[in-house]
Amino acid sequence: MTDQYEFAIVIPCYNEEDAVSETLQNLEAGLGGCGAHEVLFVNDGSTDRTAEILAKEVANYPFARVVQHPRNLGYGAALKTGIRRTTAPLIVIADADGTYPFNRIPDLVRAADSADMVVGARTGANVTYSNIRKVPKVFMKAYMSWLAGQPIPDMNSGLRVFRRGSVERFIKILPNTFSFTTTVTLAMMRNRYDVTFIPIDYSGRIGKSKIKPVQDTIRFTQLIVRTGMYFAPLRVLLPVSAMLFLAACGTVAYDVFVLDNLTDKSVLLFISSMNVVIFALLADMIDKRSP
Repeated sequence: MTDQYEFAIVIPCYNEEDAVSETLQNLEAGLGGCGAHEVLFVNDGSTDRTAEILAKEVANYPFARVVQHPRNLGYGAALKTGIRRTTAPLIVIADADGTYPFNRIPDLVRAADSADMVVGARTGANVTYSNIRKVPKVFMKAYMSWLAGQPIPDMNSGLRVFRRGSVERFIKILPNTFSFTTTVTLAMMRNRYDVTFIPIDYSGRIGKSKIKPVQDTIRFTQLIVRTGMYFAPLRVLLPVSAMLFLAACGTVAYDVFVLDNLTDKSVLLFISSMNVVIFALLADMIDKRSP
């Protein structure tokens, strides 16, 4: 094996016994002619035959190796493990479920010559996507674009390339869950890193999805708000302050023209609005002073 790789591909695996063999074959076919690279399969505590199949298959591929988690730690945790286990300057992340076109990895790697992160946006001509997941994503993508201050074609694509030095800056705040990709997208865009989106196709997965629509959407929403508070507090809090201020104006008008008396409710709403503004400005100042 080469001591220094141009890039490393990190692929988390959790109960993907039906897909890992095909994943490895597709990688070999899609990466022909690429520079020196390695592939790290991170088996995230699988309870099926994933570990057994990986051990057998990887033995035939000198560019691939397997890292084991003794128990399931989460998608983001598996990515962090892979990032820490390689010294390559460029990290490619991909999934083991047959959804992403590995033959586009060379294109993404080349594009990373002039970007800090290149995202394979699932906006290509052939995209197979669950209708159940489309509805919340419309709203969440709009909100994420608002937080980032620019359009985000695909906020949580699992096929992307980034410079390890850029991501290591945020590694401690990146979650161990599926929201890893969403958080790193917002973190890098809010900190003015160069993020490029390239359209790719997206296929139906092999095997059963690990995503729980209701629970993961709730956790995802909570994480987006928390991440927004970390990187874009003004954009999160100023709308809240504006709503409180409008409510205060409405109650003041009712107090003056109907009750002919200023009530505590109006004063409380107005003070709350001002407090939120002050808190938002303070949070933004702390964010700007952070290295």
